[in-house]
Amino acid sequence: MTELSSLLAERYGPGAAPTLPENAQLLPEALLAHRSIRKFAPAPLPDNTLELLIAAGQSAATSSNLQAWSAVAIENPKRKSEAAQLCGDQQFIRDAPLFLLFCADLARLKSVSDAVDQSGEALEFLEMFLTAVVDASLAAQNVALAAESLGLGICYVGAARNRPKELSALLNLPPRVFAVFGMAIGVPAEGDTSSVKPRLPQSAVLHRETYDAEAQKLAVAAYDEEMTRFYAEQGMNVRGSWSEHSAHRVGSAAALMGRDTLRDVLAELGFPLR
Repeated sequence: MTELSSLLAERYGPGAAPTLPENAQLLPEALLAHRSIRKFAPAPLPDNTLELLIAAGQSAATSSNLQAWSAVAIENPKRKSEAAQLCGDQQFIRDAPLFLLFCADLARLKSVSDAVDQSGEALEFLEMFLTAVVDASLAAQNVALAAESLGLGICYVGAARNRPKELSALLNLPPRVFAVFGMAIGVPAEGDTSSVKPRLPQSAVLHRETYDAEAQKLAVAAYDEEMTRFYAEQGMNVRGSWSEHSAHRVGSAAALMGRDTLRDVLAELGFPLR
């Protein structure tokens, strides 16, 4: 219980953590201890780790049991370096022994439909693409928790969407399959100093009965102060408050770093999104 309390204090800042329920000891510590790891030791994963992680992913909920996701595991250093180049040229992807690309996969359902003489018309609609993205995301979070429970570190890689056509070609993805994001997995490097990053106060994300915009504004103001403290404590060179940083991140199409063309690219990759 003490460890969980400490983790909650790190997640929300001093004096802002929620009170633990009596059965809190049943909660895996890894769930609250998540932090992004970008420095990996030069050590391979233990045998059969990948298969166990995928089993954890497949144990996640999936809409109508459609299981509309797939993962491409990259361990070959050359291919991993090529993937890293397409994903923001981030060195930690090369350093991690395993790079997983989580894909929204409607190709398998199209194949199944063809096999039983069904048109698969619904696969052309936005709803099914969202279903596949949600399925992939749920599976990935299970994989992340499993990896961290095994003492490994992970980092999600949204930059997999920076150059989706080139990445699709590298992975030999068929039409109707799209790499939603990646995940670097490995043993954290000795001396890694990454910390648990504070999150918004619960009053900013938890609304009881109806959405409370005023409470959210107050919570964001408090979070700006907490993140300013965190940035200084970690020696992070972040200009402005969390609000200013976030507003800049969504302030223009250019801030999307090439992903502003994603709708057209998805159409080219077999997702008409009616």
